[in-house]
Amino acid sequence: MSDLHDLCRFSSRPIGPETVEKVRYYLSSGIPATYTVEEAYNYTHGIEQDAESTTTPLHLIATHLPEDATAAELETVGDIVAALLEYGAGWCLTDVNNDTPGCILIRRGFKATPIYEQIVDAGVRAELLLRKVSEYDMEVLSEDEWPEEMEGKEEEEKEKEEEEKEKEEKEEKKEEEEKEENEEKKEEEKKEEKKEEEKKEKKEEEEKLDPSHNQHAYLNSKLEYKDGALVTEQNQDGVMMDWETDLMRLGCESLFKGASSDSEVNILNIGFGMGIIDTMINAKNPTKHYICEAHPDVLRKLKEDGWYEKPNVVILEGRWQEQLDALLSAGNVYFNGIYYDTFSEHYQDMLELFDYVVGLLKPHGVFSFFNGLGADRQVIYEVYKKLVEIDLANYGLRCDFIEVEVPPETMKKGDASVWDGIRRPYWSCPTFYHPEARFIDV
Repeated sequence: MSDLHDLCRFSSRPIGPETVEKVRYYLSSGIPATYTVEEAYNYTHGIEQDAESTTTPLHLIATHLPEDATAAELETVGDIVAALLEYGAGWCLTDVNNDTPGCILIRRGFKATPIYEQIVDAGVRAELLLRKVSEYDMEVLSEDEWPEEMEGKEEEEKEKEEEEKEKEEKEEKKEEEEKEENEEKKEEEKKEEKKEEEKKEKKEEEEKLDPSHNQHAYLNSKLEYKDGALVTEQNQDGVMMDWETDLMRLGCESLFKGASSDSEVNILNIGFGMGIIDTMINAKNPTKHYICEAHPDVLRKLKEDGWYEKPNVVILEGRWQEQLDALLSAGNVYFNGIYYDTFSEHYQDMLELFDYVVGLLKPHGVFSFFNGLGADRQVIYEVYKKLVEIDLANYGLRCDFIEVEVPPETMKKGDASVWDGIRRPYWSCPTFYHPEARFIDV
C-alpha cells in the first residue's frame, strides 16, 4: 500500500487540511488518482502481471470515512475527493466486491452527505463529456497536423534538444540499451492492446446478438407471456413484469394531469408489453389512445386481445422512430400525455425521442416514462436522474420526480424474489424516481 493509500484510510485523526496538501502533493508528483492498492502491492513485491481487482483511493475513502467524523472533517474529506476527481479518479470503477465508491457510501449510510453528491456529480460530468467527445469524434493531433503557429516553437525546442545532445554523448550507449528495452516493452504493450481490442470486438459482437442489448436482435427474437411476465423465449430476459403495476398506475395518473382543461384528450403510449398501463389508460376513455408497438409477438397479442377493435384505439405498428416521424410530419394530432417504456433501447435513444416529445406534446401536456435508467446500481440511477433533468431542460421541459418505494420482492434473491427464473434483474434500487415532465413556462 502506498503513502497515498495510507492517507485515504484516515488512520490519523483529526483529518485536517494537511492531509489535503499531502494528497495533492502525491497527485501532482505523478501518482495516478486511479492507482490501486493491488497495483501498489504488485509493484512492491516485483509482480509484473496486471492486478485483477481495483481498490482505488476513492474506494478507501468510502470504506474508511469515520462514522463519527465532525463537520470540519467531512469538509476536509470533500476537499480530498475533489482533488482526486480533479486528477481523474474513476467515479464508477468497481473493487473486488463489485462495488463503486458510491455503492460503499450508500451501504455505510453516507448517501445524504456532500461526499456522495460529489461522486454523483462526477458521474454526470463524465457522461456529458463522453457524449460530447463521441458527438464530435475528437482526436488528438499528430505532430505533422499541428497548426502553423506551433511550428516555430517546435523549431526552438529542436535547437535546445541538439545542444543537450552534445552534452550527453557519453550516455549514448546507455540510451541505446534503454531504447531497445523500450521497444520490447512497446511490443508487449501492442500485444496487450491487441488482446483488449479483440475482447472488445467479441463483446460488441455478442451484444449485437443479445436481445437485451440490441433492438434489432430483440425484434427478431421470440417472446412468451408467462406467470405475470413477458420474457424473451431463449434467454429469459425480463421485458416487462407485473411487479411494475403500481408504477404504471402512477404513470397513467401523470398522463391525465395534462387533460383537465381539454374536451379532446389524446394519449400516446410507446411500448405495449403486457398492456398494464394501456389497460389503465383505456379505462379512462380518452378521445384517442395511440399505442406504438414494434415487436411481432406483442402485435399478435394486441390482435388476440381485441385492441384493434376498440373504437378509440389507434395501433401504430413499427418502431417509434418511424411512426412518430410520420405523426409529426402530418401535424394533425397532439397529445395530452406521452408515456415511454420500451425494451432493449438505451439513453441515446431517449435523447432522440425528446425531439419528438416537444413536437407532439400539447403546451400543458405531460411526458413520463418507466425510469429504469441505470437501475441495476443505485449510484448510477442517481446519475441518470440528474442527466434526465439536464437534458429535458435543454428541450424546455422541467422534470419533477415523485419518489416511490418499489415492492420488496424486487430486492430479494432466490425463490422469494420476482427475479426467480429471470436471466438478469433489471432493477435493484429501493426507490423509484417517477418522472413528470412539462414545458417550463406552464
